[in-house]
Amino acid sequence: MSDVTRAKHGRPVHHWRREVVELAALFTAVAVADAVANMIGHGPDGPALLVISAIVLLATAAFHIWWSRRHGHAPPTSDTGARPPSPERQAGQPAPTSEHPDPESGEGALWRMRTTVKDEPGSLAALCTALAGHRVDILSLQTHPLGDGTVDEFLLRAPAGLPAAELTRAVCQAGGTGTWIERADAHDLVDAPTRVLGLATRTALDAAELPLALRQLLGRCTIRSLPAAPVGGGGRAADGVPVEGVLADTVMRLRAPEDGVLTVERPYLPFTPTEFARARALVELDARLGPRVPRGQDVLTLPQGNAITVRRADTDDLQAAKAMHDRCSARTLSMRYHGPVKDADRYLNHLLSPRFGRTLAVQTASGRIVGLGHLLWDGDETEVALLVEDEWQRRGIGAELLGRLVAMAVEAGCESVYAVTQSSNTGMVAAMRGLGLPLDYQIEEGTLVITARLDATPVRSGLPYDEERLGERIVRE
Repeated sequence: MSDVTRAKHGRPVHHWRREVVELAALFTAVAVADAVANMIGHGPDGPALLVISAIVLLATAAFHIWWSRRHGHAPPTSDTGARPPSPERQAGQPAPTSEHPDPESGEGALWRMRTTVKDEPGSLAALCTALAGHRVDILSLQTHPLGDGTVDEFLLRAPAGLPAAELTRAVCQAGGTGTWIERADAHDLVDAPTRVLGLATRTALDAAELPLALRQLLGRCTIRSLPAAPVGGGGRAADGVPVEGVLADTVMRLRAPEDGVLTVERPYLPFTPTEFARARALVELDARLGPRVPRGQDVLTLPQGNAITVRRADTDDLQAAKAMHDRCSARTLSMRYHGPVKDADRYLNHLLSPRFGRTLAVQTASGRIVGLGHLLWDGDETEVALLVEDEWQRRGIGAELLGRLVAMAVEAGCESVYAVTQSSNTGMVAAMRGLGLPLDYQIEEGTLVITARLDATPVRSGLPYDEERLGERIVRE
């Protein structure tokens, strides 16, 4: 038994009262044991009682050993006082080895962080000091002025073991409010002016790039385009939206070219006036340049020997597309548009517009369009749709169009594409399966929705026919 039970100012403290009690308990136990031994030894059943007592003692000892091993004593969770605390602990600071991992222990993690601070001298300095205290490197900084504060957007490199919650807590203690943080990647290392100029160049070259450019400019958001004259009649989509647009917290509405409306939603993070101005400038650039589509084309040779041309299409091909509709059977049109055949022509102006996606046309040597493939921006999702004239079906045209459309979606950074068809449309099902990508199927009342995830395997164009079987020859203009 140790005579040291507590420490005070680094010196042991003795408790004489506890020792007296323990000595008295020892004498009492000896007296009780002597009395029990005399009673058992002089009684008629003494030997039997001794054997039973020994068995009970053994069983009790075994149970105690099992219980102590199963429920071991946990170490103390607080300082017992047996040693003086370190200077860091006396100052109330956490141990650096557990709370602040060494940045040299592993590669740093990239974070995008946004927080709001007061518009007063020293607020940004306090924020930077708090980040430096956690060994966080500030790679870039953008400021978004508000009426009574400033939204600071950081690109950070933090120690690999530093959790996001600890980083957010440090920023909040330094005066930041409404803090938002997410993981970044190497693409975010490009400075903001360079990124904006690149997006403007993409938009200038292709009108279909506007929704994608806005998404890359503003982060994860949902973008919906409404035409000036909605399909099915009704009022103008641009009614109620001024020329300068509308900004309402997490939603912005912009007057798109041709009097349409672009609605951009980002529920997880409000838009700032700076972001609104950037988006509006990009839309104005698109409107000033007018409709435009890259004029490249690919000339392919089908296994049957026919030469076809695959090129981008737009509203200039409206009459040729309507003529193809007239040559298609009612069954082919119903499988594509899932509605009355007589209404098929009404959708073409919307589908061919580069404002709502990209369209590929298949053209014969005589200049007749025999196939159309659409890649449509549907909010934060992407839809693919195919239509091939009856006489040109089962020649690999649909698979060729689908492969090219999905490759465009991969290039645009889409995570998945989906196709809406009928369960009896075996050609579309086979074309989707020919992509070699993971597929999800949903069937409801005869309508089949097939979703392909694009983050698994690179998409090959021309499936199920490869380049050797197609005898592909490419002519670019």
